[in-house]
Amino acid sequence: MEYRNFERLNVKPSLLGFGCMRFPTLDNGQINEKEAEAMIDKAIAHGVTYIDTAYPYHNGDSEPFVGRVLKKYNRQDYFLATKLPIWNVNSEEDVRTIFEEQLKRLDVDYVDFYLLHALDKNKWEKVQQFHIIQIVEQLKAEGKIKYIGFSFHDEFDVFETIIHSYHWDFCQLQINYMDMDIQAGMKGIQLCDKLGLPVIVMEPIKGGSLATLPQDVAQTFTNYHPHQSLSSWALRYVGTLPAVKVILSGMSTMDQVDDNLATFDQFQKLDETELKLVDQVTKTLKAKTKNGCTGCQYCMPCPFGVNIPNNFRYWNCMSIYEDEKTFKSKYAKMNSEQAAYCQQCGKCETMCPQHISIRDDLKRVAKDMQ
Repeated sequence: MEYRNFERLNVKPSLLGFGCMRFPTLDNGQINEKEAEAMIDKAIAHGVTYIDTAYPYHNGDSEPFVGRVLKKYNRQDYFLATKLPIWNVNSEEDVRTIFEEQLKRLDVDYVDFYLLHALDKNKWEKVQQFHIIQIVEQLKAEGKIKYIGFSFHDEFDVFETIIHSYHWDFCQLQINYMDMDIQAGMKGIQLCDKLGLPVIVMEPIKGGSLATLPQDVAQTFTNYHPHQSLSSWALRYVGTLPAVKVILSGMSTMDQVDDNLATFDQFQKLDETELKLVDQVTKTLKAKTKNGCTGCQYCMPCPFGVNIPNNFRYWNCMSIYEDEKTFKSKYAKMNSEQAAYCQQCGKCETMCPQHISIRDDLKRVAKDMQ
C-alpha cells in the first residue's frame, strides 16, 4: 500500500481510502453488516487507513455501523472522515448539535477529517450566513476535529472562490477521467497543486460506470494490459494527477476490495502511452453517454417514488452498451419507479451535485424506454 504525505498536515494516510456510501445491502435495503464488516477488515489488514463516511449515507446507518466496526481497532491506527450535512443546518446551534450527534453515532471522541459536505454556490452562502467555519474551528480547538476541509460539487469559479476564502487543510473533489472538464476538474487539481492543498478524490470510477465498458471500448485497455481490471485504469489515472493524496473507492463487494487492493499494492502511475489510451477511451465514451449521473442518490427519495438514479443508469447503459433489449427489460421491471411517474416538482434538482436537468432528462428516459 502506498502512503502519500499531506505536507501541510504532516500525516500519511493510505492512498486507497474506503468509501462507506455503497456497502452491500440486504433485500430490505439495510446494510449487509456481516459482509460489509469483512470487507472493511480485509481492507484494513492490507494497509487501508482512511475510512470515509457521512451523515446521510445508507439513510443514516453508515456512521453507526462504521463506528461499531472500528471499535476493534486502535483509534490512532486509522483516519476517520465524516461530513457536516449543510442542508440540515438552519441555525448556528445546529452545527454543534449535528456534530455531537455524529460523534455519538460513530462512538469516537474526535474525527480526523471533517468536511463541509457537497459545497456549491448556495451551500457556501449558507456556510457564511451561519458562521459554520468559525464553529467548526471551535470544535477543532476543543480537540474534537483534527483537520477541516470540504467536498465540492459546482463549477470552477465557485471552487476558486471557496478555496481562497479560508486556509483549508484539504479538499475533496469528484475526479475521474470522464469528468475532468466539469465541476472543479483539471483546473481545480492544478490550482490545488499550486496552493499546496491536498486533494482527496471521490467518484474515481464514476459511480462504477468505468468498471464496466462496452467490449469494443474495453479492448483499448485489455489489449494493452490483459490482466488488469478496467477499474484499475480509472484509479491509476487519478493517482497520477498532482496534489492527489487519497483516492476513495465506494466498494460494494469483496471482489471489488480484492481488485482495489491489487491495484494499490505497489501502485504504479500511468505512463505517457497509458495516458493516451485513457484519452482515447474518454472521447469514445463521451460520444455515447446520455447524462452525467453518478448514482450518488443525493436526489433521493423522490416524493413520487421515482427511482431517479436507476432510470438514468439504465438509460445511460442502453446507450453506452447499445443493448436495448437488456436495459428496456430492466426498466420495465421498475414499475411505478419509472421516469414516466415524475410529477416535475423539481425537488431532486435542488440536491443534485452534478446539476443535471433531472426533470427534462426523465422525460427523455420515458420516451426512449418505450
